[in-house]
Amino acid sequence: MEAELKTEIEEICSWLGTGSINIFGMPFSGKDTHGHELARFFDARFISSGDILRSPASPAHVQQHIAKGHLAPTDEFINIVLPFLSQKELVKHPLILSSVGRWHGEEPSVLLAAKESGHAIKAVIYLDISETEAIRRWEAAERGREDDAAKHILLNRFNEFKIKTAPVVDHYRKLGLLIEIDGMPPKKVVTKDIVSKLSELSKTHKL
Repeated sequence: MEAELKTEIEEICSWLGTGSINIFGMPFSGKDTHGHELARFFDARFISSGDILRSPASPAHVQQHIAKGHLAPTDEFINIVLPFLSQKELVKHPLILSSVGRWHGEEPSVLLAAKESGHAIKAVIYLDISETEAIRRWEAAERGREDDAAKHILLNRFNEFKIKTAPVVDHYRKLGLLIEIDGMPPKKVVTKDIVSKLSELSKTHKL
């Protein structure tokens, strides 16, 4: 690891404490990829709201709803996902959250739950990619298989992001918590940009 990167990571760890970083972006923007990497850097625990809602423990009607590319209703999200932040095994660790609170209006509940569990949100990352790039990455993941049903679900997810999640990103921007990242370059470049901007934020937001 580069000396500069290592120093920045150490500074961020000291600032972050047991706080949390929430990551947003369009489908295939790299939320989970970079989320797991940040969790490794900061000795954090990674929590994906999507994984929780798709798990067998989640009600069948919720799983069916999100399987069609739609967001879980707010009341279901609050009851199912937010309690995860208060698990005893997470107490001493920072958290990396993958799109926790995707529907505009859920931000106050997320911020409160994070704070009360000892994992106050200290930064929100927005991985910005174009819809064209998202489709290209989806097609690469599908390995060229034509699947109209899957494409329809992906387009539903794009629409949900534009209508419901983009305002969430703007809300965190207004709070001064947002870090905007160009998610188009290679992974290594994006990683360096994320760490650099988190380091800058850590110097100006001594929460």
